[in-house]
Amino acid sequence: MNAEMESRTNEYLKGIVANLPEKPGIYQYLNTEGTIIYVGKAKNLKKRVYSYFSKEHEPGKTRVLVSKIADIRYIVVNTEEDALLLENNLIKKYKPRYNVLLKDDKTYPSICVQNEYFPRIFRTRKIIRNGSSYYGPYSHIPSMYAVLDLIKHLYPLRTCNLNLSPENIRAGKFNVCLEYHIKNCAGPCIGLQSHEDYLKNIDEIKEILKGNTQDISRILLEKMQALAAEMKFEEAQKVKEKYLLIENYRSKSEVVSSVLHNIDVFSIEEDETNSAFINYLHITNGAINQAFTFEYKKKLNESKEELLTLGIIEMRERYKSQSREIIVPFELNLELNNVVFTVPQRGDKKKLLELSILNVKQYKADRLKQAEKLNPEQRSMRLMKEIQQELHLDKPPLQIECFDNSNIQGADAVAACVVFKKAKPSKKDYRKYNIKTVVGPDDYASMKEVVRRRYQRAIEENSPLPDLIITDGGKGQMEVVREVIEDELNLNIPIAGLAKDNRHRTSELLFGFPPQTIGIKQHSPLFRLLTQIQDEVHRFAISFHRDKRSKRQVASALDSIKGIGEKTKTALLKEFKSVKRIKEASLEEISAIIGEAKAKTVKVGLNDDTSRK
Repeated sequence: MNAEMESRTNEYLKGIVANLPEKPGIYQYLNTEGTIIYVGKAKNLKKRVYSYFSKEHEPGKTRVLVSKIADIRYIVVNTEEDALLLENNLIKKYKPRYNVLLKDDKTYPSICVQNEYFPRIFRTRKIIRNGSSYYGPYSHIPSMYAVLDLIKHLYPLRTCNLNLSPENIRAGKFNVCLEYHIKNCAGPCIGLQSHEDYLKNIDEIKEILKGNTQDISRILLEKMQALAAEMKFEEAQKVKEKYLLIENYRSKSEVVSSVLHNIDVFSIEEDETNSAFINYLHITNGAINQAFTFEYKKKLNESKEELLTLGIIEMRERYKSQSREIIVPFELNLELNNVVFTVPQRGDKKKLLELSILNVKQYKADRLKQAEKLNPEQRSMRLMKEIQQELHLDKPPLQIECFDNSNIQGADAVAACVVFKKAKPSKKDYRKYNIKTVVGPDDYASMKEVVRRRYQRAIEENSPLPDLIITDGGKGQMEVVREVIEDELNLNIPIAGLAKDNRHRTSELLFGFPPQTIGIKQHSPLFRLLTQIQDEVHRFAISFHRDKRSKRQVASALDSIKGIGEKTKTALLKEFKSVKRIKEASLEEISAIIGEAKAKTVKVGLNDDTSRK
């Protein structure tokens, strides 16, 4: 867009904004192609839309959105609630690029009570507007099967697809099937069950599907007592069996006091990847009648309040909820007609909110696991960001280097450096160091030497420097590393320390000068990563020390034999692998490798070495 066109567009938009009404409504932003790119709601259209054009926005998606607006449309409504409903419907219809995206690609099943003379009841994923009643959708499939199973045991219902019209039944077109003989159906197809009696059962089933099991339970109890009073004990027993079935179902589904009826519960959780998760529970007679968790993908850094408001409108419309009370985790600037919002502090309502929060956190954790399986690097970046947040670093530590020393009473002193890139070991970058300038067991001096050698070389070769250095030790080791990095080399690299407990297990992370303990939950992914780094550097240092020690021992045994040079020693070790096997070999076997004369020298030399020991 050239400067002249941009100026004309700005003047055009200013004219629209200046004439906007100060009433509730929704506004639509369109780009130069006439495509709707954003839909929003407002209590006051003029103030809300003006806020987009009255200030310079921070760099980000909002600034990009404003730069792409070429036209504005609006619809005035009577109330904020009407604006919310209309906004929700328009977002679903047009899917504008800059609106939050509801990630809900699953079609969950519902229970259908078919609109016919003798209604059938079955599960379906298709909603057909033919007068049938639908209950659901059920996101937790076992719950749906549990209620269908209850209905099947409580009421004899037909399962056939026959056209059971009064005319066809009177004409005697049908015969009873197996379902009748095993007492799952009362035979309405041949007139053995009246239409009135069948519909009475259907009415009770609809109440169960609405969650009103308490009312049905009470009716059955009264019926059982009446039959018993009339001495109709067999019939009373049949009613009692139904009563016990529904009471058993209620005991499993009820989560709080049955006094709590017709209540919606909402909770929300966010993650670091611009997603928000919202859980919805509908409570009827203290039981969860609907439960659903869904995800919004944020587009313009929307707040929790904005997202939860969108979620409430979406779920209440989807489930046709008429609840007069909505439980939420925090205050909302939202008014709905004849609805009270509650932020509970204690009691049964608080338990419901905690249950909703438990569900949304579990859903968030499950989605995270799924995403990390599909994209392992996502897990690595999450761990890097966690370390960045815990240690208040300027950037995620994509490259971490960790040092450890190994010696036995100062002998064969070595050190090791392991490198982790994006939370994964980069073994080609591991380095081993023989301690050259330190005599005796001095871990601090050894650490100084190794760190100095590594980063002096990195500076000379212009190699990448790490984002974080970790020492396998406590405050003392951190300080000597700091002296080299900051005081000698004038580098600015964050330094942390990993300390172990008396059982040699990773116990705490230290950071800062003076060092402070950073609390990290044990068994968390971050704690496991730090333990892995510490175990890896320790393993690498120990294995190097062991190799060096064994080579020294091999060398001393063969080097002490006069007349045996490097070539002879290499040939023997290549064939026999160790000094022990050379000692055990016969003179003939050794002669085959290096000749008889040298073989005799080796045998004598090794025997003398053994006798001296």
